Amino acid sequence: MLIRKVFKGIVILCLLINSSTAMAQLFEPADKKATAETRQLFYSMQRLLNVGVIFGHHDDLAYGVGWRNNADGSDVKSVTGSYPAMYGWDLARIEHDSIHDINGIPFKQQKQFVKDVYARGGINTFCWHMDNPANGKTAWDTTQRTVKDLIPGGAFHDVYVAYLDRAASYLADMKGPEGEAIPILFRPFHELTGNWFWWCKNTSTPDEFKSLWRFTIDYLRDKKKLHNLLIVYSAADFESEDEFLERYPGDAYADFIGFDNYCRQNVESFQAKLDKRLAIVDAIAIKHHKISCLPETGYEGIPMANWWTDVLLQTLAKHKVSYVMAWRNGNDHHYYVPYPGQISADDFIKFYNSPQTIFQNRITPLGIYGKPNWKSH
Repeated sequence: MLIRKVFKGIVILCLLINSSTAMAQLFEPADKKATAETRQLFYSMQRLLNVGVIFGHHDDLAYGVGWRNNADGSDVKSVTGSYPAMYGWDLARIEHDSIHDINGIPFKQQKQFVKDVYARGGINTFCWHMDNPANGKTAWDTTQRTVKDLIPGGAFHDVYVAYLDRAASYLADMKGPEGEAIPILFRPFHELTGNWFWWCKNTSTPDEFKSLWRFTIDYLRDKKKLHNLLIVYSAADFESEDEFLERYPGDAYADFIGFDNYCRQNVESFQAKLDKRLAIVDAIAIKHHKISCLPETGYEGIPMANWWTDVLLQTLAKHKVSYVMAWRNGNDHHYYVPYPGQISADDFIKFYNSPQTIFQNRITPLGIYGKPNWKSH
């Protein structure tokens, strides 16, 4: 009976994902020159809004609680039997031609992970905790009004362009087995409505920020010819549509819109804020023909046994959210998905088994890039 249900579910998903009858309702990527695979991914993620929420995990394959560099390692897979459907990575330190990223993953290994994910039909997304180009300090340096110095005519514009060149070279080398560019959900300047990064609202005016965003995307698209990027506009705190859109660069510069929202000790407050903000983004996404998402979330240490189903899924299910990504499992006191034996592991399995969530095992058969997958996992 279970096998029959799973098979039926896969058939329905495949029909949804490959149906051409819904094409009239689909909208195009912001990049008019987006590659065929990138377009297909964007279309697929729109269709999947009617199926469930895609689940992702940052740095899932590289390390977890108590391990690093294990073949086929994944805390998500160790608990559920399946990898996540989306995999988050960080470009931080590529701006310095570093060998390792900010979390110690060799960029050579990270690039191979990206290729493996694509081959099995998963989705890759990148954020960038870029060091401050104006003074070389970390992304968390807010001691000066950096943004105005990076836009054209700014004192450190050339330094910033050099950073972009290094990132573009790295991203351009991510190729599939037929030489095609691997599609990437690129999430620059995340949590932009916060006050903790050099690109946040306390260090720039809305116009300065929008100028930097537009220059960045234009440069990567038009100058560096990266037509495999789907752009994610990811805020932090906001309480209204106007506040969310105050720094929005325009529809030509984003494909997904969302926000990062973490659970702290007050779970009820988290759930209420998440519900309210998702409703705001739902409305904006419809008006602007964008896809809603929750690019970062989680409850550090997950001390609540039923958090996945009774808090997170219960809230997500009320909205049309394309994907939700939990933050990384850095060590035994800084982790956001359970490992075997952790207090929320059984509930995470229920979350995984819900027909409202999509992990790697459900997304693999779909061919979301418009072609068969080269690996089956």
